[in-house]
Amino acid sequence: MSSEQRRIRVAVVFGGRSSEHEISCVTAGSVLSVIDHDRYEVVPVGITKTGNWVLTSGDPEHLRIEEGTKALPEVPEDGKGLALPFDSAGQLMIVDPGEGPARLSEVDVVLPLLHGPFGEDGTIQGLFEMMGVRYAGAGVFSSAAAMDKVFMKAILTGNGIPTSDYVAVTDRAWRTERKKVLDDIAELGETVFVKPARAGSSVGISRVRDSSDTDAVIAAVEAAREHDPKVLVEAQVIGREIECGVLEAEDGGIPDVSFPAEVHVAEGFDFYDFEAKYLSTSGLTIPAEIPEEVTARLRALAAEVFEAMGCEGLARVDFFYTEDGGILVNELNTMPGFTPASAFPQMWAATDVDYATLVERMITTALRRSPGLR
Repeated sequence: MSSEQRRIRVAVVFGGRSSEHEISCVTAGSVLSVIDHDRYEVVPVGITKTGNWVLTSGDPEHLRIEEGTKALPEVPEDGKGLALPFDSAGQLMIVDPGEGPARLSEVDVVLPLLHGPFGEDGTIQGLFEMMGVRYAGAGVFSSAAAMDKVFMKAILTGNGIPTSDYVAVTDRAWRTERKKVLDDIAELGETVFVKPARAGSSVGISRVRDSSDTDAVIAAVEAAREHDPKVLVEAQVIGREIECGVLEAEDGGIPDVSFPAEVHVAEGFDFYDFEAKYLSTSGLTIPAEIPEEVTARLRALAAEVFEAMGCEGLARVDFFYTEDGGILVNELNTMPGFTPASAFPQMWAATDVDYATLVERMITTALRRSPGLR
């Protein structure tokens, strides 16, 4: 069958080696449940926690958070092994033990539904660039810079976009200049948040209520270092948490921005950590109940952040809206979650873009893009 006659072949890649493996699986299950199988031939590719690439069933029912137990899904290690040959663009090869190598047909586009390091941080994007295959989302540098919150802040600040005060704690500084690091953290203010510099889904975050309490700060930094040797410590911002979804414009113009959502943390949680985000009754108000002028400012700033960071395809921009009317950028996610609890699809649904349309736009935007530098 010629390429003109066959369906567009989409590789949906999920799982991965990061601490967000399970949330990536849930995202993939949601996407697989709505993708247009009449138009697209789906190749479900799971990356196990140990880094093995396997061909999976792609059954969305196997990729959901179990009701009642709230057990999280993961990619099993027993799937058919896959390799990525570099002698032919966009192909995958089955390398299952006991069977001879077998090439799968060429993949037209990849949906890398991976969150966190080794997926959302430019690493897999570089691999796809080397393979010469189209993929959804931001490119190598934008993915890497957005994932590293320290570099994200530097780029945004350089573009005149406000963020909260912070201290970057590198592995070397923590080992050789710990007293200076602790002194710098104490100057941020009484309460600080300590987080891995290159993680997401609120994994590894701690609140320290007294930044002069060195034992508490050290414990929080060490907890974050379990996920990333580079740590970000931020001054607490008193304000409301507001998020906006961004999509690359279909006509190549100014990015489209959703109505903003306000995050409401469930009772019993100090802040919007992993359990509050995915395993609680925390919710969103969409559109956020804020003045129209503030909504306009947030949407314009979200598009500005998207452009300043060189994003493509999609992103979610998180803000703090302070009591004095200020707006600070908190984070940028170049591959926001698509789980049922995720803000990104909910915000777009409130902006009259449904879930299936979001997935379609991810694919068509990627297909328009030429492989290589852009």
